[in-house]
Amino acid sequence: MRRIDCHVHIFEVLKGFNGKGEMRPIGGGLARWADGEVVRMLPPELGDKAFAVDTCYQLLKRNGVEKAVLLQGSFYGFHNEYVAEAVKKYPDMFIGAGTFDPFGKCADRIYDRLTNELGMKAMKFETSTGCGFMSYHRDFDIAEVFGKVAKKAAENGQTLVLDVGSPGMSSFQPEAIRKLAQENPELRIVVCHLLAPTLRDEEALKKSLEMLRFDNVYFDISAVPFNVQPETYPYPTGIRYIREACGIVGYDKLLWGTDIPSVLCYDSYQHLADYFTGEFTEEELQAIFYGNARKAYSF
Repeated sequence: MRRIDCHVHIFEVLKGFNGKGEMRPIGGGLARWADGEVVRMLPPELGDKAFAVDTCYQLLKRNGVEKAVLLQGSFYGFHNEYVAEAVKKYPDMFIGAGTFDPFGKCADRIYDRLTNELGMKAMKFETSTGCGFMSYHRDFDIAEVFGKVAKKAAENGQTLVLDVGSPGMSSFQPEAIRKLAQENPELRIVVCHLLAPTLRDEEALKKSLEMLRFDNVYFDISAVPFNVQPETYPYPTGIRYIREACGIVGYDKLLWGTDIPSVLCYDSYQHLADYFTGEFTEEELQAIFYGNARKAYSF
């Protein structure tokens, strides 16, 4: 079966930043936040302080992945130049998404450079209160802050990718995504992690999916297993959430992705690819693994 991994991260060196302050890699795949918390970011076999593009490429190839979308966020740090270099090195494998802090003084100039000089096919923003902008900025209205970016992305044929965190977070604003989709019907929007539902969020997930039934809104299902921990493979609640999403928005709006590399500290790449496959027909799986991504992104 042909596969596109729609949620992949690479980085030259860990340099995350969020409400816990800056991240410093300390070796062996571990890192320390400025508040003192030590976290495992990488399986040691994949890297010490980096998840290099060559390592990523080889991992994807071993697992039968044809193409991948390189996304960014504060958790690992911004790596726009490195992502652009990766796309240039492996153009048949990768497309890249740029990112920047929308509150920065030079935000408009950065967007223009990412688009016109670095050739980013998508723009990705993590707003979550956990690891995104709302962990170190005041709470804000996502539609208001990203309205201008959404309009530019539509004009430039880019995909807008949003990680709004989980239900209950102030960043969780499906109504804002709805507004952006309505105001920019030609803009392709991808919502990360199927809205990141935890074990207690089934009703919030269903309500939000109903709100976001638009032709131009897609959902990647990366990290669904991570978010339903402590469940383990094959993640029955995660499977149920995906089936419910299929019933509400349609299987043609779901994009497979893994969110590597940090999720590989908890489970294997193969498990992240096959845990839900027994629930779908061959036609549905081919769309989720491959066909829908070609519609949502500019491959």
